[in-house]
Amino acid sequence: MTWWPSLSDAAVLLMAYGTPGSESDIEPYLADIQHGRPLNQTVLDDLKMRYRSIGGHSPLLEITKAQAAELQKALKSYGVQARVYIGMRHWHPYIREVVPQILKEGCSELTALVLAPHYSEMSIGAYRRALEEALPESKGVLVDFVESWHDNPVFHQAVAEKIKDALHKFPVTARVEIIFTAHSLPERILQENNPYPSQLRASCQAVADLLKLDHWGFAYQSAGQTGEKWLGPDILEALEEIAQAKPNGGHVLVVPIGFVADHLETLYDIDIEAQEFAKNHGLDLKRTKSMNASPTFITALADVVRKRHLMQ
Repeated sequence: MTWWPSLSDAAVLLMAYGTPGSESDIEPYLADIQHGRPLNQTVLDDLKMRYRSIGGHSPLLEITKAQAAELQKALKSYGVQARVYIGMRHWHPYIREVVPQILKEGCSELTALVLAPHYSEMSIGAYRRALEEALPESKGVLVDFVESWHDNPVFHQAVAEKIKDALHKFPVTARVEIIFTAHSLPERILQENNPYPSQLRASCQAVADLLKLDHWGFAYQSAGQTGEKWLGPDILEALEEIAQAKPNGGHVLVVPIGFVADHLETLYDIDIEAQEFAKNHGLDLKRTKSMNASPTFITALADVVRKRHLMQ
C-alpha cells in the first residue's frame, strides 16, 4: 500500500551541517558559521590544521549523498515513492539552494529530517529556521519537520550493532570502558529546559539495555572556542579519570552516538586528538564505526520517515 503521493509530489530532505570542499573553502565556511562576525585567526588556523590532519577533506558530503541514495531505495522497498534530497546548513548544497529545486520539481509534501537524532533549539532549531527561510509562504507545501528521532528502536539497534562489532577488537578477557559521546553545547541551554541532555541519556540507556551493559559512561566532545562554559564532562576529562583509576592501563571504546557520519568531529576529535591523549595516558582506545550508509542505520531513517506518515 502506498501512503504517499506520486514520485514528483513527495520528497524527503536530509539535512546536515556541511563541510568545506577544500582548504580554500575553510575561511568562507567558517565565516558562514560566524554569521558575519569577525573571524578569529587562531580559530581559523586551528580549523585548517584539523582538516590537514585528516587529509585536507572531510567525507561528510559524500557520505550524506550515499545516505540519501540508500534511503530512497529503502523507502521504495516500503512502497514509498519519494525523492530524497540533501541540504547543508553551512556549505553547498545549502538548504536555501536545494529547497527551490525541490519545489520546482513539483513537491507538495516534504519531510525534513536532520541527520542528528537529539533535539536542541540551538542546533535542530537552526535547521528549522533555515528551512522556513527557504520556503516561500505562497507555495502551500505541506512540511513535516522531524524534531527528534532519538527514541527510534531501529536507531538503537544500529548503534548496538556497531558496539558489538567493535568489542570484538579487544582482548576477550578485557574489561572495556564504554563511553558514549555527543557534541557539546553551551551550558546556558540548561536554563531553557533543553531536552538535549535527557534525550542523549535516554538513547544511551536504550542501547545499553539492548546489550545488557552493566556499566557505561557518557561525555561530551568538540566544544566550541567561545569563552563560555560548555556541557561536560569533556571526553578528555573522562579519559583522564579512567587512566587515574587504571594506572596499569585500560581499554576504552568510544561510541559517538550523537554523530551519524564520519566528519571532523570523529576523524580528528576522536581518532587523532582523543587517541593521542589516550596513548599518552596508557589507554587502549578504539571507536565504533560511524553509521554512514550502513544497512541498519538506513532502515532506521526509513522507519522514522515511514512512521511519521502513518501517524498522519
